Amino acid sequence: MSSTSSGERIRTVTAGGRTLRTSVRPGTDDSVPPLLLMNGIGASLEVLQPFVDALDRRRTVVRFDVPGVGGSPPPVVPYNLATFGPVVTGMLDRLGFPGPVDVLGLSWGGGLAQHFAVQHRRRCRRLVLAATGTGALMVPAHPRVLARMLTPRRHRDPEYARRIAGEIYGGTMRSEPERAARALHAETRLGPRRGYYYQLAASTGWSSLPFLRLIRQPTLVVAGDDDPIVPVVNARLMARLLPDARLHVYPGGHIALVTEARQLAPVVDDFLDG
Repeated sequence: MSSTSSGERIRTVTAGGRTLRTSVRPGTDDSVPPLLLMNGIGASLEVLQPFVDALDRRRTVVRFDVPGVGGSPPPVVPYNLATFGPVVTGMLDRLGFPGPVDVLGLSWGGGLAQHFAVQHRRRCRRLVLAATGTGALMVPAHPRVLARMLTPRRHRDPEYARRIAGEIYGGTMRSEPERAARALHAETRLGPRRGYYYQLAASTGWSSLPFLRLIRQPTLVVAGDDDPIVPVVNARLMARLLPDARLHVYPGGHIALVTEARQLAPVVDDFLDG
């Protein structure tokens, strides 16, 4: 186990046959439930650092790299969202968090978070779904945007990320594309290319629509009004179908949770504090 200058503990744990690189930022108040972050496709846990830094310091924050991404070794066999949930609970147990946690899923991680909330309802207290949708059965992005998503190049080539940032991320990335390149590449650890494709395949054909009403936890749906990857209409649909949901639409794009963390972290903190 290693520690960063900010006091975060970095360690590798094995659960459910998967080895995951994890990070825990200890909070200052043990009475506040930990927050588990589930990241977007191809993004290592470092990408969410601006958001973690903006969250209330009372709150313990747990992050992890999915197999084959960042510092986690590639999986020996493929996985999908349904089979990965038990891995996450095992990881939490190994890290010393056997009780309920709050869960935030961003983009691809939002799909995993929805599964986790249903499969392990006693382990999930509150749920935040950010820049995410219901999977295959949702209002899709433009085909050109989807084509950009099929390759990990945006995480590997800063110049390419800058060139396409406005088109695929929207929001402030249209006028400041270099911020997207910095957000995705600064201090980011890259795994092998096949890790990205394993993650992509894990959600292929998946949809949460058949079980959305089974998500009983209080849920905050966070969406940008200029998100080319997940059009905002999907957030409005989810908020309507979820039994206990509130919707927060912000002026911005797909990765505002990272690039506009100081504006969005208080929204999440307020919801989690009830």
